[in-house]
Amino acid sequence: MPGPTPPPNVFDPAFDEPREHPGFNALRARIGRQAGCRRLGASVWELEAEQAAYPYHAHLGEEEVVIVLSGSPSLRTPAGWRELVAGEVVAFARGEEGAHQLANRTSETVRFLALSTNDQPDIVLYPDAGKVGISERRPDGSGFAAYFFAGHAVDYWDGVEG
Repeated sequence: MPGPTPPPNVFDPAFDEPREHPGFNALRARIGRQAGCRRLGASVWELEAEQAAYPYHAHLGEEEVVIVLSGSPSLRTPAGWRELVAGEVVAFARGEEGAHQLANRTSETVRFLALSTNDQPDIVLYPDAGKVGISERRPDGSGFAAYFFAGHAVDYWDGVEG
């Protein structure tokens, strides 16, 4: 009979969300969910060389902080790109001023911890793709999620009859 599941560990994470898309191959361990968090997000990300964790984006309903555990990831914000160092802590506010993307432009593996508020639905802007994402944030990861091209937006009254 198997023993109890060990608690999550940032140095030995149980990666439970692999991402496989050209340029965005990454490993993610949702350690907050694994620990039983209901209103906080915590994820350990691992990036091989020349990969990004996610597209450039801004959360309208979520505040986030990243702590670099190892390596030197590159950070993109509205101010442009800059290199981070192990131990560095960076915060991302809600809204377009908090837009961000982390990528590994080195030859060594990068690992970082991302912490976020996770107590409400979130709307995410993807400026490069001209998209908007809407996500329900249930503790188990389920819920409504949809992505739309912003150029397909309609007027508030479109489709409504009196």
